[in-house]
Amino acid sequence: MLEKPLVSIIMPVKNEGIHIKNTIESALNSKTNCPFEIIVVDDLSDDGCCSFLFQSKDSRIKLVRTSGLGAANARNAGADAANGEIFIFCDAHVFFEHYWLEKLIEPLLQGTADAVNPGIGDSKRPARVGYGIRWNKQLEIEWRKEGKNEPFPSPLLAGGCLAVTRAAFEDIDGFERGFQVWGREDEEISLKLWLFGYRCYIVPAVKVLHVFRQSSPPFKLSWNHVNYNLLRMAHLHFSKERIEKCRKLVKFSQEDKLMAVLEKSDIDLKRVLYEKKRKYDDDWYMETFKIPF
Repeated sequence: MLEKPLVSIIMPVKNEGIHIKNTIESALNSKTNCPFEIIVVDDLSDDGCCSFLFQSKDSRIKLVRTSGLGAANARNAGADAANGEIFIFCDAHVFFEHYWLEKLIEPLLQGTADAVNPGIGDSKRPARVGYGIRWNKQLEIEWRKEGKNEPFPSPLLAGGCLAVTRAAFEDIDGFERGFQVWGREDEEISLKLWLFGYRCYIVPAVKVLHVFRQSSPPFKLSWNHVNYNLLRMAHLHFSKERIEKCRKLVKFSQEDKLMAVLEKSDIDLKRVLYEKKRKYDDDWYMETFKIPF
């Protein structure tokens, strides 16, 4: 039997209201034989959603407070504070089933995969489950609606519940550190894992229920942030032809202003470092997963 290492469940939080309390209670009440810790990263919430943790005496829970780093870097901050050999990045509005932990990390322990997703269902309609995501020809997200009996590869993993080995996460330098606020962080880390020679899989035997919001997120977000992250991802990983296609996808923003900010960043240096380290290019990725972009 494979020894179960310590798992760090990392939850970035931004004005989550009662959801974060519900999510932590679900994690603590779910049966498991796997040792774990919970790292809550309160990224400058102003609704007091994490105040209940000040009275917590559970040694498995650690609260990290950050200054508005955004989705990608709040996750990185959680990883910096984590002690586990496996990181599971979870949204602060999910519910877990019994023994989800050991079943989810099994492909990581066996060496079948380096990062995995469970099936992710709608908390209001539990039978509605997505099994991984992929890009369409407009680089928009599409969920896979059918599962399989055994773990299988997926071009992209959803960040709602993403497990990855510490070794793989640190080798790729985590989530993209130059991203703004929110947008494309799950897609970029999945793409980066594949290009660096790691494997992203779906574990259909596990299902996590997710609270899907019907309104805008509880934090300030603009199309400038989303579009900037798209362009940054493209310049880090795509060919010149695909970079130009991504520039044409920019909407509700002034593309020239975003490019001016991007050109002043570390993008060129990072691109060179990635090209030296990666095992595959974006042509291989698009052909392997039959993505028409």
